[in-house]
Amino acid sequence: MNSYVVIMAGGSGERFWPLSRMRKPKQLLHLTSPDLSMIEEAIARVEPLIPRERILIITSEVLRQPIINALPNLPAENVIAEPAKRNTAPCLALACSVIEQREGGDALMAVLTADHFIGNAKSFRKDIAIALHYAQDNDALVTMGIPPTRPETGYGYIHVAESIAEDEVSSVDSFKEKPTFEIAREYVLSGRYLWNSGMFFWRTHTLRDVMIDVLPEVGNRIAEMTTHKSHGDEVGLGSLFAALPDISIDYGVMERAKNVFVVPASFPWDDVGSWDALERMQPLDADRNVVQGATLVMETTGSVVVNAHSGSHIVTTIGLEDVVVVVTDDATMVCMKDRTQDVKKIVTALRAEGRDDIL
Repeated sequence: MNSYVVIMAGGSGERFWPLSRMRKPKQLLHLTSPDLSMIEEAIARVEPLIPRERILIITSEVLRQPIINALPNLPAENVIAEPAKRNTAPCLALACSVIEQREGGDALMAVLTADHFIGNAKSFRKDIAIALHYAQDNDALVTMGIPPTRPETGYGYIHVAESIAEDEVSSVDSFKEKPTFEIAREYVLSGRYLWNSGMFFWRTHTLRDVMIDVLPEVGNRIAEMTTHKSHGDEVGLGSLFAALPDISIDYGVMERAKNVFVVPASFPWDDVGSWDALERMQPLDADRNVVQGATLVMETTGSVVVNAHSGSHIVTTIGLEDVVVVVTDDATMVCMKDRTQDVKKIVTALRAEGRDDIL
C-alpha cells in the first residue's frame, strides 16, 4: 500500500508579523534554518521515507502560486488549493479524496505541518514509520504526541490510557484543551500526558469511515469530492467544499472517534508559534539574546532582535530586557517578549484600518 504525505500549509503566521505576510507567511520564512524555509525543511526531512511524487501540500488559493514558486522540485499539481477557507477537517477530507482519486482506492496518509521545528530528522522518520505501520495493520487513527518538557499552557494535551513507552503505540483516553498553568503542571508530573502535535496517520478508508460515523456532514462528501476530482469538475468541487462546516479535525473527529492511538515522539519538537520560540532553537549570545541581521545590541538581555531590512539600515538597542524588536523595509514591531502571542492583535488592527499594503 502506497504512503502519502499531506503537509498543511494554509496558515498566515500572523504572530510573526512584520516578517510574515499574506503572500509570504511563516512556512515560507527561514526561521529555524539559515538555508531552508520551514516548508522546505518539512519536505527534506520526510523525503527519505516518502518520495516527492507522493508529497502533497494543501494550502489557500492565495498561497498556491507562491508555494509552487518556492518549491520548484515539487510537482506543481501536488500543491493543492482549498476551494474555500475552511478548517482542518474539510482540508483533510479534501486530501483524502485527492489521494483516493490518484490511487484508485485505499492508501496510507501521514498528515504533517509546514511550520514545526523537528530537532532530529532520523528519529522523526522512525516515529512516522511506526505510526504508519500501525495504521496499515489496524483500523486506527494514529496521532503523534510530544513528551512535555514544561507545563506549557499554549498547547493541547493527550491523555494516554496506559503508561507511555518509546516506540510503542498507546490508546488515547481523551484530548484536553489548553490548560491553566496549575493543571498543565499536574499533567506533566503525572507522566500520562503528551502534547498534541497536530500530526496524524491513517488509511484513507479508515478516515473516511470514521468521518461518516462521527462527522457525516463532511465524511459523506468525500466520495463526491473524489468523483469531482476524477472528472476534473473544479466548479462542482468548489461548490461542494464551500458548503462544508468550518470545523477542526481535532474537535470534529479525533475527540469523537473511539479508535484513536498515539505514538510518543522521540525527537525534539517545537510549535514555533511566535517570536519568543526563536530563543529555544537559535544560538544565543552571551546575554541570552537572539540577534539576526545588521544590529548593535548593547546592555540588552533575554531579547530577540531581528533586522530584515534589505538596505544598509542598522537596528540598535541599549538597556533592554525581554523585548522583541523586528524590522523590515516597511514596518517595525516592538513588544515585550511575554506578549508575542498578541502580535496577531496588531495585524487585526492594521487590517481594520485598511492597511493591507503592509500585511
